[in-house]
Amino acid sequence: MRIVYGLTAATLLAACGGGGSDNIAAPTGSPAAPVAGAAAPAGSAWVDKVEQTAEGGFRMGNPDAPIKLIEYGSRTCGHCAAFATTAMEGLKGYVASGKVSFEFRDFLLNPIDLGAALLGQCAGPGAFFAIMDQMYAQQAEILKNAPQDEAFAKQIEAMPPQQRVVALAERFGYLSFVQERGVPEAQARACLTDQAKVQALVKSNEDAAKQYSIPGTPTFILNGKVLENTGTWPQVEAALKQAGA
Repeated sequence: MRIVYGLTAATLLAACGGGGSDNIAAPTGSPAAPVAGAAAPAGSAWVDKVEQTAEGGFRMGNPDAPIKLIEYGSRTCGHCAAFATTAMEGLKGYVASGKVSFEFRDFLLNPIDLGAALLGQCAGPGAFFAIMDQMYAQQAEILKNAPQDEAFAKQIEAMPPQQRVVALAERFGYLSFVQERGVPEAQARACLTDQAKVQALVKSNEDAAKQYSIPGTPTFILNGKVLENTGTWPQVEAALKQAGA
C-alpha cells in the first residue's frame, strides 16, 4: 500500500469521500425481525467495554452482539468527522442495548493519518473512543496547521519514513494533543516509532482494500456487508433498524 503526502488541508479533505448525501436512502429488502438485547455484566455498561480486535480495530460493546457495525475512517477526512460529531450519541444508545457493537478501524489516506492513528491508539482501549471523538471534534482546527510551502514538503519528503511520521505529528499538533489527554511524551513518541504497529496498520488497510474494495471514507460494514451509498448517521441508523436493532 502506498501512502501519499497531502500538502494542504484542501488536498486532504478531497481525498476522502462521503458514502451518501443528507437524504436517507430507503433500505432495500424486508426488515429483519427485531433482535434481542443483552444486559451488560453487573456493574458495567456495554459502551464502556472496548477491546482491540484481531483486525486492528477497536470495538465498543457486546462482543457477541448480533448486529456488528464496522467503520473504516480517516482521521483527516471531513466526512468522517461529520459522522463522528453527529452519530456517537445515538450510536451509543444502540450499543448500550447489547444489540449492536461498533468497531472503528483506521484507514490511512496519507502520512498524517498514520501519525494520528498511532497516537490515537497509544493510550489503549480505555481511552480510544474519547480521544478519537475529540480528534474529530477539533479536526478543522488541527488541519489549519497544514503546510502551504514547498520547502516544508521537500523537507518532509527527504526524511526517512519513520522521521517523517514524527515530524508531521509534531507539525499538526497531534503529539501535543495526546499529551494534553494524559499520554506521556515518551510513550507517545514510542508509539510513533513502533514499526510493528506501523506495519500492522498498513497490513490492515491492504486487507480491507482487498476484502471490501473500500470506495472512500467513511465506509461502513454491517454484518460483513458493505453499506453502499451510506455516509451519514441517519443513513446508518436506518440500516441498523433494517437489521433489527
